[in-house]
Formats: sequence, structure tokens, C-alpha cells
Amino acid sequence: MADLPTLPVFPTHLNALPNLVGGQIQVGMDIVQISRIQSSVAQFGARFMQRVFTADELDHACASTACQAERLAARFAAKEATLKALRMADQGISWRDMEVRRHPDGRCDLQLHAKAAWHASQLGVTQLALSLSHDGDYACAIVVAVCGATH
Repeated sequence: MADLPTLPVFPTHLNALPNLVGGQIQVGMDIVQISRIQSSVAQFGARFMQRVFTADELDHACASTACQAERLAARFAAKEATLKALRMADQGISWRDMEVRRHPDGRCDLQLHAKAAWHASQLGVTQLALSLSHDGDYACAIVVAVCGATH
């Protein structure tokens, strides 16, 4: 059996994080009903999808018609969770300024663009973590932002 990777030790206190002096951790979570996203796709089609999702997100979601709605719903939940974690709900952030990137090994992370990236830099965001899940008719996402001392 191959050696299992060693997992990092998660600190028990925030002040144990060496790069978090004067900073904080912010969390956002969202849950989305998959059938509502499916209905939006059926009703508004490409107009809805291109307004909310990036080309790469659509490529991944549409690669499997059987999984399309749940993949889109999980990404929608990730965008909502990002708005909550970074407190950007009233900042006029475009849906496409927040992007879920899927890596070849299956893990996903967030990439921020334009106004979302600028806002995150103003908060001193040094790291974002993303977790997606779906079951039945629901998809959810949790976003954790590590923020250094703000400017």
C-alpha cells in the first residue's frame, strides 16, 4: 500500500496562524435547490447561464447533461457563499467575477476577477477555501476566507 499523504495540522487558535496577525477568518455558506437552477436554465437558457457562469464553468457543467443542473447549482451556491464570506452582497459584484475552477484531480477552488478580486484585496484576503456538495435536490457550498490585517 502506498504511503498516505500527511495532512497539515489545523491550529486550535487563530493566533497560532503565523500569517494572521491582526486578521480573521470569515465564512460564507449557501444552499441551492437544484430544480430551481434547472428551471432557470429551461426558462432563460443561454442568457441566464452566460450572465451567471464563466465559460470554463459552463464547459465543465455541460460536459455531462446528466450532471449539468447539479454542477451549475453547486457553482451558484459557491458564488453566493463567496458574497457572504467576503461581505460583498452590496458591492455590485458580477456573478462572473467569482469563478469555481475544477482541477484535474477533482478538487475545486475559487478564482476572483475584476471587482471581486479588488474587494478581496482590500479585505486583505490571503487565502480562500471552497467545499462543494450536492445530494438529492440540493447543492451547497462553504467558503472560508483567511484575511490578514485590513488596509
